[in-house]
Amino acid sequence: MEQQLKTGTTTIAMVCKDGIVLAADRRATAGSFIIDKNITKIHEISDNMVLTMAGSVSDVQLLVKFIKAELRLKKVRSRRDMTVKETANLLAGMVYSNIRRFSVIPGISQFLLGGKDSEGMHVFDIFPDGSITEVSDYVSSGSGSVMAYGVLETLYNKNIGVDEGIKIAAKSLNAAIQRDSASGSGFDIVTVTPKGIKRVVGKQIEKKVEL
Repeated sequence: MEQQLKTGTTTIAMVCKDGIVLAADRRATAGSFIIDKNITKIHEISDNMVLTMAGSVSDVQLLVKFIKAELRLKKVRSRRDMTVKETANLLAGMVYSNIRRFSVIPGISQFLLGGKDSEGMHVFDIFPDGSITEVSDYVSSGSGSVMAYGVLETLYNKNIGVDEGIKIAAKSLNAAIQRDSASGSGFDIVTVTPKGIKRVVGKQIEKKVEL
């Protein structure tokens, strides 16, 4: 089961004193083969919430579409925006149902949800089994998370601002990219602050061998 839940990527979410930083690499793999070098793993699902995704591409893409649609429907029906916690619980329920549905290909998906609402800034880790954890500092998922955690454990503290968080996220992703073959080809970093959502870094890394 542990091997089945392993996802080939590196995603990061970090709580800073003035906002949230989310980051992810751009590589999609099938075993040892690189399928895509420029995939987007960070998605805005509303005006105030962002998801990083990891797992089976078809499953995570479909669940992102579902949660976006559900957020719109909930707003129309209730005439209010859902809180980050409500959204996390709704998405966790989708993940729980998805992985327990019989399929030849296991529906593995893991999300890091970051957003702001009337109660403040929040980060949630929605694990592939459908469990949910609110994160007060930082979290990383995917096969490169081991390397990323080494940097996060060393450099993070609760008093850092978003600007410093961006630098730490970039260093953490770089550490993962250097050692994890399933992570790479570039990375994206997105922030969530009281001013809104902003994609602050988008970097593509090309490696070509000239003969």
